[in-house]
Amino acid sequence: MDSHREAYASRSPSIGLLVLTGSELFHRGELRRLPRRRLGKAIDSFLDLREGDLVVHLAHGIGRYRGLRLIEKQGQHEEHLEIEFDGGTKLFVPAVKIDLVQKYVGGTKTRPTLAKIGGKSWLKQKQAAEGAVHDLAVELLDMQAIRASRPGIAFNPDSDWQREFDASFPYHETPDQLSAISSIKRDMHRPRPMDRLLCGDVGFGKTEVAMRAAFKAVDNGYQVAVLVPTTILAEQHFHSFSERMAEFPFDIVKLSRFCTPEEERAALAGLKSGKVDIVIGTHRVASKDVEYHNLGLIIIDEEQRFGVDVKERLKTFRATVDVLTLSATPIPRTLHMSLVGLRDISNLETPPEDRLAVETKVARWDENLVRHAVMRELARGGQMYFVHNRVYDIELVANRLRRIVPEARLRIGHAQMPDDELEEVMVDFVAGKFDLLLATTIVESGLDIPNANTIFIDEADRYGLADLHQLRGRVGRYKHRAFAYLLIEPHKHLTPNAARRLRAIEEFSEMGAGFAIAMRDLEIRGAGNLLGTQQSGHIATVGYELYCQLLESAVRTLQNMPARITLDVDINLPGDAFLPADYIADLRMKIDLYRRLTRVAKFDHLDDLRSELIDRFGPPPPPAQRLLTLAELKMDAALWQIGSISIEEQFVVFRYGNRQRIEQLAKLRRGQLRIVDERNAYLPIPKGFMTPDKLLELTKSVLQPGE
Repeated sequence: MDSHREAYASRSPSIGLLVLTGSELFHRGELRRLPRRRLGKAIDSFLDLREGDLVVHLAHGIGRYRGLRLIEKQGQHEEHLEIEFDGGTKLFVPAVKIDLVQKYVGGTKTRPTLAKIGGKSWLKQKQAAEGAVHDLAVELLDMQAIRASRPGIAFNPDSDWQREFDASFPYHETPDQLSAISSIKRDMHRPRPMDRLLCGDVGFGKTEVAMRAAFKAVDNGYQVAVLVPTTILAEQHFHSFSERMAEFPFDIVKLSRFCTPEEERAALAGLKSGKVDIVIGTHRVASKDVEYHNLGLIIIDEEQRFGVDVKERLKTFRATVDVLTLSATPIPRTLHMSLVGLRDISNLETPPEDRLAVETKVARWDENLVRHAVMRELARGGQMYFVHNRVYDIELVANRLRRIVPEARLRIGHAQMPDDELEEVMVDFVAGKFDLLLATTIVESGLDIPNANTIFIDEADRYGLADLHQLRGRVGRYKHRAFAYLLIEPHKHLTPNAARRLRAIEEFSEMGAGFAIAMRDLEIRGAGNLLGTQQSGHIATVGYELYCQLLESAVRTLQNMPARITLDVDINLPGDAFLPADYIADLRMKIDLYRRLTRVAKFDHLDDLRSELIDRFGPPPPPAQRLLTLAELKMDAALWQIGSISIEEQFVVFRYGNRQRIEQLAKLRRGQLRIVDERNAYLPIPKGFMTPDKLLELTKSVLQPGE
């Protein structure tokens, strides 16, 4: 077929032939562009730091960031972060030591008080947090050891059926999906119970990954239980699993309040006899009266939303069967690194390649706006949600909408309706039998209806930021542009917190915004879900990033792993070293670059950063070039275990930590470097070398003797 015909139907009327491509037949086009990898903003990025924000100084505690200041000291210009503490005390932290400062993100709604410089309370709080994370690490490592010591199910390698099922997925898997699928299958092949956590933002493809695992279990002769938090989601998953596995002889049932007594009895009997392969339902699936013939895998969606009884029941399952837990809260990289060795985690950070960000608009209630948005969606054959979270006046809202857009077919759905009636509404909406679903927040969790691409959230100021993000995630599930309208009453005065939430949800509308939203909301939903609420107080006390550092340190200590290498070298040489405002004007970007520069620990990484600066901003001016050179010098000094470099009269003074290493360096310098005591070595400065550039060149030559 000619290239210009490849994507379109080929017609030959003379012989009565019509050739359709697969993409036309299934209405799923193939995009040729490369998948975009948009990592959620890690909290250790300072891109969202603004003047007035709270920060954590590792030595002194919580303070308030007051901006970046260029300070001259002994003829040397250097940028400093200005931090204000209790009583108005100010501390100026050199930009080259920016790693001492972290943005404060806590797990509490009350703002913490500023620390007092020289006080003892910060030290006590940090020690309490260290003890708590140590106990947490011990608990999680013990749990992991128990699982590793118990025999589990060693599933067989992929069969022809499994490969056929995997290949029938009508989209391109993202790199993260492929990595997660590979990790899960590897876990299932091992003869120990799997307990893997799969995290990802809304719409990033967790369900497909779970289906691959479920298929493998059933293909090996085992049963699968899928546990979800809401009846609506159970219904959705039941249809998704049934449709995806329709070509295979698997018996899939549901257990929820939508089931009739006869259906429930048949499902329970089928699970006990082994006739049923996959059961999908709410907490009923984990009830004590549910007997399984050969349970091999449990898939849990949002475990934190279940009660204590269900969680205790799940603990007994974990010891013998494979468990895959899904969470819609993506894990920031700081926490992910902290949990290395504690939990088996897969993180979905890449959006599907044809997915577009949801266009989000905050607006006062306007009938013309509502009508225009509804008519636009109707014109392209789409469907809509209208979320109104009060049952008593939902009929009034329905009448109002019918008056504004009589052209739209509207139905109501909420949890107080009879089960069979609510089920009928949801099934009809999925089938496209009406256009506009007016519902409460029962639609919040997991619903995947590709044809619904506009959502209205009434009285949006009443919702939490995470709730708004979840509701917005109900649209934009396919490649069409989706719209979310956050409506506020025309004359209502918004509280400052409500205004901030709405501003944040509008600002963070790109794919993968769950990271930024979770942090902006200061709820640490990921940390709370993963680590337990007992840890939230310590997160609030010391801040999220320091908590993660303490946790990672505890894990490394318990596993006898070496501590992370830190380049704690203090270099005090004359000369300007900073990023000038006429080179990088954006203050937040500048702070982020300072932070990245302090964390460079390898020479090739420094080369990459230098290339990035040239590519983005042009050749570095002398102060910026000197900053890069000092970073290189710091790595050289760390190799020789030198802790500081300074100038005293006519000498460059090297304070060292290892006598053997400094003697090796002195030998290479043929006696030019003089070791004067157990801490210091002196290098005489030759005549004419007292200029900043010459001193820097001299110091480099000493620390790079082989060059």
